[in-house]
Amino acid sequence: MVRLKIHHALAYNSIITQTIMAPNKDVSRLSFFNDGAFPLFLAPMAGVTDPIFRSICKELGADVLVTEFVSAEGILQAWERNKRYIQIKEDHRPVGIQLFGSNGDHMGRAAQIILDHQAPEFIDINFGCPVPKVVGKNGGSSLLKDLDLLRSVIHGVVKHVGDQIPVTAKIRIGWDAQSICADEVCHILQEEGASMITIHGRTRAQQYGGQADWEIINDCAQKIHIPVIGNGDINSVTRIAEIINNTAVKGAMIGRAAMENPWIFQDAKTYLNEGIIPQPRPFSDKITLILKHTEMALESGHYGQEQTTMQHMRSRFLAYTKGFSGAKEMRSRLVRIKTFQELKEVLKTIPV
Repeated sequence: MVRLKIHHALAYNSIITQTIMAPNKDVSRLSFFNDGAFPLFLAPMAGVTDPIFRSICKELGADVLVTEFVSAEGILQAWERNKRYIQIKEDHRPVGIQLFGSNGDHMGRAAQIILDHQAPEFIDINFGCPVPKVVGKNGGSSLLKDLDLLRSVIHGVVKHVGDQIPVTAKIRIGWDAQSICADEVCHILQEEGASMITIHGRTRAQQYGGQADWEIINDCAQKIHIPVIGNGDINSVTRIAEIINNTAVKGAMIGRAAMENPWIFQDAKTYLNEGIIPQPRPFSDKITLILKHTEMALESGHYGQEQTTMQHMRSRFLAYTKGFSGAKEMRSRLVRIKTFQELKEVLKTIPV
């Protein structure tokens, strides 16, 4: 392990107390900000942050989990088919359920149905997803092009459930570089009763390329009174410390880095509390995690029978093995695996 002092030699608890208790900030309705906490969130990712992966990240130190997003129309029209996306385990708490859609009344009614069956700590609205199948339905980041519609959506959800549970939102900084609107969107969300905003520092046009703009994230965090969570390019424990030291955000949300290295939550806390950067995990630890994750997925039945589950897990294998020596040949074999036994045989051939 390498020992490294946190910037300005501030202890973790001192840093987060200064960050959370900044002047002119309202007390949040969300309990995970209590006592000066700086929570680390697992980002909601479709096809990734299922109950199995959420369990893994919780075990490895994630403070707050958010489910995969679910369509409000899907909840209203096909509850039985879509309810599996919002199942909450008690040991996952605190956890939020994320909805997307473009009709405020439908979104509010869908949120109420969810609350009739589950008890999350918050309902999160997706105003940031850039994928075409969501944007094409006028959901996700498409609402950044129509702020009146965006306002109607947050208004509708808060109207239906805002007295029962905090309503939060996740946004991008704008549709493209010519239409940056994060500042205006944050003020709209605050005015309409949102309790927290997560900002991914890219535009929709960027997708996941280029760099996240943390100047815009920080500017928004300084201007509004509800907590802002920063998201984008958080891929190391030192980056988390930099964010705590140099921005006004109240928490950090980690997405793609957690897919490759779910230990990042645990490692960040070690660094922030002790000033120690844990060494990268050996590939033997990754193999153990791959097998554990796969066993959990198979035992849960979340994706159906063995072959269907293994097909789903292939993308997880690619994430876990990214960057390792000889990964190209190994990954070409992993994406063709059909059974758990076959997976174990392939992993046995990998030098560790």
